[in-house]
Amino acid sequence: DVLPHLHLATRLFDGRRQLMGKTAHAAAAAYTAGVLAPLWPLIGNAADITKAYPEELLSIDAYTKGKIKTGDYITAENVDIVKDMIDPIAYEQIKNMGRRIKIRPTTTDTSKLFGAEYLEATLRNQGQATFDEAGNIRTKDGKPWIGGNPFPDPKDAHQAIANLTLSWGRNDYTLYAIRERDLNPDGNVAYNYDFIWSELAAANRLDGTIFRDDPSMLRYQTVFFTSTRDVAGSSFLNNWHYDQRKFPDLYGYLPQFRRVRQFPTNQRFEPLIPGVTWILSDAWAAGDPMLTWGNYKVVGSKPWLGAVSGNWRPDNNRETPVHGGPQGQSFFDTEFEMIPEVLVLDAEPTEYPRAPVGKKRIWVDVRNGMFLSYVRYDRNGKPWVSFEAGFGQQTDGDAAMMEASGKSPVWTWNYVLAHDIQGNRISLIDHVDEVTGGYKSHFDADPEEAFDRFFTQQAITRLGQV
Repeated sequence: DVLPHLHLATRLFDGRRQLMGKTAHAAAAAYTAGVLAPLWPLIGNAADITKAYPEELLSIDAYTKGKIKTGDYITAENVDIVKDMIDPIAYEQIKNMGRRIKIRPTTTDTSKLFGAEYLEATLRNQGQATFDEAGNIRTKDGKPWIGGNPFPDPKDAHQAIANLTLSWGRNDYTLYAIRERDLNPDGNVAYNYDFIWSELAAANRLDGTIFRDDPSMLRYQTVFFTSTRDVAGSSFLNNWHYDQRKFPDLYGYLPQFRRVRQFPTNQRFEPLIPGVTWILSDAWAAGDPMLTWGNYKVVGSKPWLGAVSGNWRPDNNRETPVHGGPQGQSFFDTEFEMIPEVLVLDAEPTEYPRAPVGKKRIWVDVRNGMFLSYVRYDRNGKPWVSFEAGFGQQTDGDAAMMEASGKSPVWTWNYVLAHDIQGNRISLIDHVDEVTGGYKSHFDADPEEAFDRFFTQQAITRLGQV
């Protein structure tokens, strides 16, 4: 009976040491989620993480010994205190480009980091996921994954990337109305776009089904631009196979050519339209099938600063306020909070020999398995583009956008800030209520109707001609 207790004590001690500055190599070898107690039993029982971490990992005040306090702003004057808690491009934005970030209290109720149904599926199905011989995720009886994060307590980089890849938006269906501003290096707006980004889960569905009983597919995803006039009608269909060794089928409809064409695989590393800094490969920090990347490794675990709650406005059809940069409009007004523990992982595009990307680094919140920051590096190992997202439940005081089930407010992303630091071009991506064409954000639809409307070649042709 002594050995299990010794093993647990060693795990907890190693976890605490690695968060306090253990080397990346040792952290990768001894990674464990939770410091004072295993995390997921606490989440399953009460969703409260305060017993899993010491005070210094739950409060920026305690962590910095009062040098930065909740309610303060991170600015050029104090950012060096927390330099190791933000990605290198965010550091450059704050230190030299006028960005500032307000600090809010740490979210200790983990149920606020999920939609209720996704959390229920994660808890219900935990312990049932495994990898098959090819490296795909299956249930223990060999079926496609059945809902929620397959590895809520990830032990390695493969498990962590699986949580990101199998369900991007963490709903069976999503339609995001998006307004984007793309800035030139001089800080002026070069392009304005309205578009929708829609996802339909084929597997890993919260309703417990496989769409059309087709176990070969993972998801269908469509991007459709509604404004400005030069790109309106352009649409792209991205069909993902469940087998993560297979490249997605990417189709595009361009109104000037009046036809659908299939794009080559390397199109994933090129912008879809002029001016944007993001590419399909960036989506959700897992925009390509996980087995088309390789050399996954954990390079550390540590406390972090990120946007995991707040940042939603009931009037969010207006553009999010901005500040900083040469014209005062380069960065969103955002709130970060102390994240007690992130998993830091690297990967390389091993199946894309002509990819301009050398590697990607992802900072993942171990509480909900979602990325907080993501940086794409060039082939020389230099930071190239950051892809920072702000998440949270859609609630602010008495105002809330509820899930279709009525169980909790919708949990989703609120903004994305994508910054090409080498070209100094920035994309400000707002999740809004409605965009040009009358398309509104929503998270529930009959899957057959949604499929026919958005997720076929005929559908994107029809969208482009409206």
